[in-house]
Amino acid sequence: MPHTTAASRAAAASAAKHDVCLAPTGETYTCSEAESLLQGMARLGRKGIPVGCLNGGCGVCKIRIIAGRVRRIGAMSRAHVSQDEEAQGICLACRVAPLGRVEVAVVGKMKKAWSDQWIAVSQVDGSKREINSDKE
Repeated sequence: MPHTTAASRAAAASAAKHDVCLAPTGETYTCSEAESLLQGMARLGRKGIPVGCLNGGCGVCKIRIIAGRVRRIGAMSRAHVSQDEEAQGICLACRVAPLGRVEVAVVGKMKKAWSDQWIAVSQVDGSKREINSDKE
């Protein structure tokens, strides 16, 4: 996690906080308007959005905003998110902060345990499909 100062921690503590819901699991965590969606998740020790470099350079934390609004808090790497993708709600979780309740889906090949099956989230449309864990 990036180094934080006492002033930045105080600002985050006093900023409005909003729920962030991770689809398809429905897990929810609280995130401040003063921190990125990824920082909020990592601060609580939660998992759900993959964590990479935390600075927008690796693209590992690519998500789709399903509902709600976010604001950019840093440059969006065009190597990982095109302008067209961004216009469709795709962004890097380390580069956006919530402006209210937000629902997001991880974009890419990340698999999450879901009952006895695994759920794979499509990189293209955010759809999900069950797969047998011993086949992939």
